[in-house]
Amino acid sequence: MWPFSSSCRSKARLTGKTVIITGANTGIGKETARDLYWRGAKVILACRNVDKANAAVEELKAVPPSDPKREQFIGGPGELVVCKLDLTSLASVREFARRVYETELFVDVLINNAGVMMCPKGVTEDGFEIQFGTNHLGHFLLTLLLLPLMVPDRKDSDNRSRIINVSSAAHARGQLDFEDLMSEKSYAPFKAYCQSKLANVLFTRELTRRLRETDITGVNVYALHPGVIDSELARHFQQTISRGLRLVFGFFRTFIKSVEQGAQTTIHCAVDEAAAEQTGLYYSECAVHQPSPGALDYEKAAILWKESVKFVGLPSENLVEIMEHVTKEFRSPGTVDETDKLSQEPCTSE
Repeated sequence: MWPFSSSCRSKARLTGKTVIITGANTGIGKETARDLYWRGAKVILACRNVDKANAAVEELKAVPPSDPKREQFIGGPGELVVCKLDLTSLASVREFARRVYETELFVDVLINNAGVMMCPKGVTEDGFEIQFGTNHLGHFLLTLLLLPLMVPDRKDSDNRSRIINVSSAAHARGQLDFEDLMSEKSYAPFKAYCQSKLANVLFTRELTRRLRETDITGVNVYALHPGVIDSELARHFQQTISRGLRLVFGFFRTFIKSVEQGAQTTIHCAVDEAAAEQTGLYYSECAVHQPSPGALDYEKAAILWKESVKFVGLPSENLVEIMEHVTKEFRSPGTVDETDKLSQEPCTSE
């Protein structure tokens, strides 16, 4: 177990706040949900497997954080809601967003946590390389669809929202190959993973830049490295890495964090009072850290934005136009026909 893990120090309560966490049925996503739920938030567990998410809800209700007597947990828990979201399907992302628009007036925190790591070569429902499609494109579309729900009504409002992209220190090994983003010419599991994690950081910076450029205030964006975690994310290691790398990872198992420790930087970005005054930065161990030089390349961040917009089928790369389109699509009456309604699985409050 990692002996030098930092912990979130904020005692903030989240009563009345709505939090969405992708992949919240397991790993650091579940531990993040546990903490924020016991702080009083309404937490929407956005998960591909609804049965596993419902089982996670029962555990989260029954088992409080490791030290439930801390000030932030006094006052009672909030609410847990399960909602189906499959990030490998752009249609599922859109259906999830539509359900959120039907139930929420404002989303305070969006945590893009779910992901896959170093898996065998495969493609999403829409034909994207599985790691780039899941880790980046699914969250890219989700974020832009929900963005109108995260902008405060007034510029002077104290009600700021937060978008948190869970990346990895592996982003430093990533390179964006715009001639082969889907790894069709050559696929290596670690290379594709690093590319997707670099995309998370570049998306954070480019979204921050575009929010500032269009004078949209009240929305903070964060990227982070949670640490090396003992979780299901590493389930493909034995299949996809070499014997030499297995030996290296075996040596470093001594320094692997528990899932509770691994969730701390995510929780910090979601609740910390000082972080509320920061945006567009990269975090590790509950503090601002410098990302790799490649993650500071604004030109590549802009190109990634343009390519991602095309991949997910948004009508414009202009942020204001995207938000206007999304608002018209999801908030206008009569945009969902009865067959669409029947095909959607409802969200369930537990």
